[in-house]
Amino acid sequence: MATGERGPRERMVFSAAQLIRRDGVTATGLREVAEHAGAPRGSLQHYFPGGKEQLVNEAVEWAGRYASDRVARFVAAMARPTPGRLFAAMVRQWTDEFTATGFDRGCPVAAATVDCADSAASTRTAAAAAFAAWRRPIARELTAMGVPPRRATALATLMVSSLEGAILLARAEQSVRPLRTVARELAPYLDSCADPRAGSPATEDPA
Repeated sequence: MATGERGPRERMVFSAAQLIRRDGVTATGLREVAEHAGAPRGSLQHYFPGGKEQLVNEAVEWAGRYASDRVARFVAAMARPTPGRLFAAMVRQWTDEFTATGFDRGCPVAAATVDCADSAASTRTAAAAAFAAWRRPIARELTAMGVPPRRATALATLMVSSLEGAILLARAEQSVRPLRTVARELAPYLDSCADPRAGSPATEDPA
């Protein structure tokens, strides 16, 4: 949905997420959010009586939903989905963005976690919920590909963690090389975890 098609509340949540992913929570002010969203500053108090913390938390929640929704789209675009191909698609979203627009924007959930983990319990909780919302559909799709359910949950954590780390390295190095590296190196391992006998009983995770 384009920014202009959102209502004022949705525009402010979206704008907060975009500014957080570029500047972090601390450097993102309510005035900047209102200007980015094209909304009267007074409307912030109307829509977000909890102030900046509420707005940040909702922006983090929005980011979790966005990432979750993308998983199904990635799989739907594949003729023959595999765990490695799903991870490659997740990575490609970021390599395409960095290549097209530069390295000034990262993941808003990660940014909020770094800025607020010790200072805002509600934001830390929102970030944890956003990451969980992202991992759940990944695990579900992995299970459909033949990964035992318990293993799928662990692999979803591995995929999200690897991608987030590669995003950070890519921004630091101003290069998509870390992203391409994790996609290339993890794909064979991820694919090896898929049992072609989909629906087989879950197995114990390796020690």
